[in-house]
Amino acid sequence: MLTVPRPLRDAWRTLVPERDGPHGPLPSVLVALTVATGVVDAFSYLVLGHVFVANMTGNVIFIAVSLAGAPEFSLPASVVSLLAFVVGAVGAARLGRRVGAHRGRQVLVLCAVETVLLATAFGCAELVANPFTGGWGYLLIVLTALAMGGQGGLVRRLGVPDLTTLVMTTTIIGTATDGRLGGGKDGRVGTRLVSVLSLALGALVGGVIARYADPALPLLLAAAILAGITLAAVRLARSTRAWAVAHGRGG
Repeated sequence: MLTVPRPLRDAWRTLVPERDGPHGPLPSVLVALTVATGVVDAFSYLVLGHVFVANMTGNVIFIAVSLAGAPEFSLPASVVSLLAFVVGAVGAARLGRRVGAHRGRQVLVLCAVETVLLATAFGCAELVANPFTGGWGYLLIVLTALAMGGQGGLVRRLGVPDLTTLVMTTTIIGTATDGRLGGGKDGRVGTRLVSVLSLALGALVGGVIARYADPALPLLLAAAILAGITLAAVRLARSTRAWAVAHGRGG
């Protein structure tokens, strides 16, 4: 009898979660959010001038090397992105507490807000010609960083392990140390690999679109992904299953 390796089983269950699993359909939702993150960060780095709006680890480094005199990185852009991201995370935390502990409703409300922010960013980008410099560039940084900060706040409140959607350093470390090469038993390695590959896929698609098509189109794609999640979350918000009322880490 053929035995499916544990990483493959975990990967499948992340993409197609069990209906009555501890997190219900949330893993697949977070995979879609991770793809959107890759799309948006590819746009911000390639189009807005070497700045991240989701990967704040990178922005901290950019701020430091800007202070060291590296001319290819913008200190104001990185600082604005970091501050807007923090504001988005704070807003998501406060809004999430108003929505309540129901995780389906949190996804619905916060993803709807993120959809509006990304759609607004796309609309603004279409009003001006590339390159997006000056005030328009900073406006796009603020809108997208607010959206990504809000997403980070949502993900923290949902509390689904190994699906952070924004940064992959801890995820990659967990994959290395818990895998067989690290002496582990491959626990959740498949889930982590799906997360990393989802971010890479989003960045690849966003990068190709930004370079070879309309530079603003990655924002439209990301907004469309978020809109799809929001529509799906209308049903999640009505769920009475155990996963929906299980509170995450951000109580």
